[in-house]
Amino acid sequence: MRIIIYTGKGGVGKTSVAAATAVRLAKQGLRTLIMSTDAAHSLADSLDTTLGPEPVHVSDRLWAQEVDSVKQTEKHWGAVQGWLSGFMGWAKLDDVATEEMLVFPGMEELFSLMELKRHAAGGEYDAIVVDCAPTGETLRLLSYPSVLGWWVNKIFPVERRLIKLARPVAKLVAGGLELPDDNVMNSVESFVRELEALQEWIMDGDVTTVRLVVNPEKMVISEARRAFTYLNLYGFHTDAVVVNRIWPPEATGGYWTKWRTVQEKYMEEIEDSFGALPTFRIPMMESEVVGVPMLERLGDIAFEGSDVSAVLHRDKTQSIRKEGDGYLMELALPFVEKELLQLNQRGDELTVQAGPYKRKVVLPNLLLGRSIEGARFTDGRLVLRFGERQREHERAEEE
Repeated sequence: MRIIIYTGKGGVGKTSVAAATAVRLAKQGLRTLIMSTDAAHSLADSLDTTLGPEPVHVSDRLWAQEVDSVKQTEKHWGAVQGWLSGFMGWAKLDDVATEEMLVFPGMEELFSLMELKRHAAGGEYDAIVVDCAPTGETLRLLSYPSVLGWWVNKIFPVERRLIKLARPVAKLVAGGLELPDDNVMNSVESFVRELEALQEWIMDGDVTTVRLVVNPEKMVISEARRAFTYLNLYGFHTDAVVVNRIWPPEATGGYWTKWRTVQEKYMEEIEDSFGALPTFRIPMMESEVVGVPMLERLGDIAFEGSDVSAVLHRDKTQSIRKEGDGYLMELALPFVEKELLQLNQRGDELTVQAGPYKRKVVLPNLLLGRSIEGARFTDGRLVLRFGERQREHERAEEE
């Protein structure tokens, strides 16, 4: 089984790149499913066909699915929603507030990804391509099972017994308040177990990798850099960057020359930001990319000579772990001489430079307000030690 997850800022052409990858995988002989978990589905438009909440056969060895997040939410969260709705009614909240609180932010996308686990475990496909929502938040939510799993194993049994004992009393003394019954508690536990099973699939670097789609534009690159940082922080494996909509050399003349100059500048920034990750370049196509034939052509241009089913990069380029009162950040810096290393920390950005080689890293929140106290460089990996958080930063956060 091979799972490739595409993510990136909205409007970068992520769906087209994901679909082109799926078409190429099918062309390589793999039974391939491409599924969209984005609430604003555009996969059907990209493939120029009609899709639904279940896989639809598109072409030889290729299936596609636009996941129905509402259906998946009802499936995994229906019992909990029923109890929450009753509780909101008891609390006399208005209908709008009740509707908004029945599903927590990001959970619909998370429920949609449950379909990934179902298909991965089912064995009907050799490869699955996921066209994710245009944000890293969905992937960030997948770090929750480790916390939820601890809660289910340690705290949940105690809470469950207490609720069972308090249920008849609460109904009498709290004006008819119904505490969650066993069906609700079972649904919560089942949801967490399903999430843990999903995480096992997506955290296996031999099975699942994430690919970032970007355009050579400042805001797009900034968001991708942040996503890359958090993907590494939470242990997800990123194996490639796809740069889409690059103006071709034949685009010359005043207006086009200026755009090409700007893009060349940002192409250098992309190389600086993502280090050793393989980078694939896609020129601005001469016509709209719609339908399997055009997607096949796009895939041929983007991935010429490459096996898109392969894990294209295995070494984690960035990791963070706690040690004592501080944190250690480890960065992969191949072919760099120790004597040439220069570090510059400014706000939430860390720049590592050695001669012409430069890498920019957006620091996650847990490192903000912490200064570098030490560094060592061994076997092409730079390890930085960040000390205790400065009190001024802690006070600023509290305010």
